[in-house]
Amino acid sequence: MKKMYLLAGLSLLAAPLFAQRTLIHCGNLFDGINNNVQPQMTVVVEGNKITAVQKGYTTPAGQDRVLDMKSKTVLPGLIDMHVHLESQTRRGGAIDGFTKNQADVAYQAAQYAKTTLIAGFTTVRDLGGSGVNVSLRNAINAGLVDGPRVLTVGKSIATTGGHADPTNGYRKDLMGDPGPMEGVINGPEDARKAVRQRYKDGSDLIKITATGGVLSNAKDGSGAQFTEEEVKAVVDAARDYGFPVAAHAHGAEGMKRAIRAGVQTIEHGTLMDDEAIELFKKYGTYYVPTIIAGKTAADSARRFGYYPALVTPKALAIGPKIQATFAKAYKAGVKIAFGTDAGVYIHGYNAKEFEYMVEAGMPPLEAIKAALMTNAKLLGMDAQIGSIETGKMADIIAVSENPLQNIKTLQAVQFVMKDGKVYKQ
Repeated sequence: MKKMYLLAGLSLLAAPLFAQRTLIHCGNLFDGINNNVQPQMTVVVEGNKITAVQKGYTTPAGQDRVLDMKSKTVLPGLIDMHVHLESQTRRGGAIDGFTKNQADVAYQAAQYAKTTLIAGFTTVRDLGGSGVNVSLRNAINAGLVDGPRVLTVGKSIATTGGHADPTNGYRKDLMGDPGPMEGVINGPEDARKAVRQRYKDGSDLIKITATGGVLSNAKDGSGAQFTEEEVKAVVDAARDYGFPVAAHAHGAEGMKRAIRAGVQTIEHGTLMDDEAIELFKKYGTYYVPTIIAGKTAADSARRFGYYPALVTPKALAIGPKIQATFAKAYKAGVKIAFGTDAGVYIHGYNAKEFEYMVEAGMPPLEAIKAALMTNAKLLGMDAQIGSIETGKMADIIAVSENPLQNIKTLQAVQFVMKDGKVYKQ
């Protein structure tokens, strides 16, 4: 009997006497569902979940905590569908692959992740690194480092010599012959093995580099680099594991092959033609434009010695075209998802993409929703993130102005909560 009383007493001590609520008093609330801001609202948070969204400023009770955002516009945490958390652009950065250990990469990635979170991006899709990005995701999930919720491809899949072949630009005795384990394939069998290796490594999705790229140390920046059979083998194998597939593509032929094979998103899409636009619409493929990356790469290429010699002309030719391509695709009715290619520019400036999207003709409302429910649905997480609704994760940010009237305010986020924890106030 005494033992039972002792256990009961211990359980009472271990359990809180009452759950503390956080009341966020919002001057304006953009919930990600309605098309307008709602004035004088309260968002109630308990633990890591939103438990109520109420009109007016709810009066606190007991030990309720009040966060006064009456002078702010509150909205859901933003989602970026294309980042690279392991790296960041810098002059002469091509040497990093020879001088930095994985531990060095991990420490800098932790800093880039925190910077991204503080900028208001509470969920990101990391589209390629060395595999450190998988460990970073795990460390964030375990609470060891601060960062956004990460879904990652681990290592991108390329063809020999293609964009994301990790040995491009090496001298011959260092090149070796990387294969599916390193994310380099030639033929459908290799493609399937590479997908299975990503599954084994702990990736959340798959990315292929369907065409040449700008920043790889190789001459071609736009030609198709996968056969359609190879892309289809990737997509089919990925489907077995529940993986969506993203495809880096600048050139039109490569993106057409990728779309017909069933990829979920096309990244960059710089040189898409009218036929490609019709395929986007026919297959329901989403376009992730990354305008800021194109502009940044072109600006950097104008600085002598910033990039290797093979990269500079590609950056100057391709980078400036992305914004006009986005405008054409949007006006034609292509589905748009928000993504920036962070790392090609300095981390933390992700929200500059909104400004460029609006400049190109997309209304602020649509640009913001592209980074909320559109992206949440593509991630298969629309029941958890992307809007401020009862039952969803408490990913909440605040800015000083109404972003529907001044889109630039998203570049100066004042408050960040992720999973119910405040990271910036």
